[in-house]
Order: sequence, then structure tokens, then C-alpha cells
Amino acid sequence: MSGSRTVACSAVCSAAALLALAGTATARTDDLGSLSADQIAQQSRDALHGATSLHVTAKGDLGMPGAPTSFDLTLDRSGNCRGSVSLGPQGSVEIVKRGADVWMKPDAAFWKNEVPGNGSAMASLVGNRYLKGTTNDPVLRATAGVCDLDAFQKYLDNAAELPSTGLTKGKPTKVDATSVIPVTTTRQGRTLTVDVSATGKPYPVRITAGQKGAAPDATVRFDGFDKPVPTATPTAAQTIDISALVSRSA
Repeated sequence: MSGSRTVACSAVCSAAALLALAGTATARTDDLGSLSADQIAQQSRDALHGATSLHVTAKGDLGMPGAPTSFDLTLDRSGNCRGSVSLGPQGSVEIVKRGADVWMKPDAAFWKNEVPGNGSAMASLVGNRYLKGTTNDPVLRATAGVCDLDAFQKYLDNAAELPSTGLTKGKPTKVDATSVIPVTTTRQGRTLTVDVSATGKPYPVRITAGQKGAAPDATVRFDGFDKPVPTATPTAAQTIDISALVSRSA
């Protein structure tokens, strides 16, 4: 199931890339009127990198042709996380990680695509349960890579090295009930807008991206900064040990 890493990491890294392109495109709360877009961007990026945990959701065209992607993850700097990753018709996976312990629950479509010719049998064997193991298992370790907030933020740094075509600071507005300052940039015909909190720390609240002049085809939302990852884990009755699964399917 090497593709499980591709599913999880591609989804998160695609959203990270959107944010990184805005790594010089975010905002600050003190005196927005006196700051340039570049200054606002750097201060917001610093705030994001200072977060010990966060909740991120995304949906739309996240750079995976033919596979609309969505995910919903809460993760922290200790490698704990909880959430799900979906590739639409290609399947979805629920993920829970606490310390070295990992739980992963694929759906039937995911089994079918990950284990051609034997996916249905695997899906029947596992049923509506989580695969349980630790990061010592190669399959679970690869999937659990999506839970690494440090790696997520380092990815932003690497992608942010790409040149920018210019930044524009917009007028104050709101995303739901949150006051934000939008900052926009254009890259390769795509318009990227980052809405940054205008109160408290200058965290990014929402990122939208799409073809220039068209409605956004991708949205990434951030919240829950510095709030703990939920500690609840699947019960024994809800799990099957991955070693037992391997022995049964051998």
C-alpha cells in the first residue's frame, strides 16, 4: 500500500504549496496600513511557523489531475494527528496517531485502488475497522508522515523559494465572522488569495486559488491554532492489528 503515502502527502503538500506561494503573501495585525504586502507576508508566515498545532481543511483542485482532493486534519508538532484524506472516487482514509501508535481506516474504494485484484477481499477482512500498528510498520509509518507538522512547515519553506510575480494587499473584509486582510498574488495564470486574521496573531484563515478571472477551484482553511489534538483513539473492538491482517492475507 505504498500509495497510501502518496494519497496523504500529496493532499497536504499540495495545500502547503498553495500556502508557500503565499509565503510572501500573508498579513499582520498591528498597523496594516503602514505595512507593505511583503512585510505583512513575512510576519504572518512567522506566526504560522510559531504554531504548535493547527486544524487544516482543504477541497478542490489541489494539484492532482483527475482526482479532486479534500482533507481535514488536526496535527501538532509532536506528530499527533487525527483526520481524513480523500481522493474522491479513488478512495479515502481516516488517520489517527498518538505518539508511535497509528490507526488507519481505508474505505472500500481505497482498498480497490491500492490492492488491485485483492482489494475487495481486504476490505471484507478489515470491515469497518482501523488497521492498528506503530510507526515501525512501513505502511503505517508512510501514512503517518502526514501527521508531521514540522515537515509540513519545512515544505512551506522549500516551496517558498520559488519566485513571486508580485503581491497586492486588499481592503479589510470578513471570512465568516473573522475580520481579515486579503493579500493576492498571480502565478502562471492562477490567482492566489490569502485571507489573514486582522485580530490577534496574523494567522492565515483561508487560501483560495484558481485560474485568473475565474472562480476559485481550491480552498484551504486554517483554524484551531495551538489547540490540542483530540486524544481519543479507536477502541480494541474498532481495530485489527496490521500484523494479524498480513498473516491472514498471506
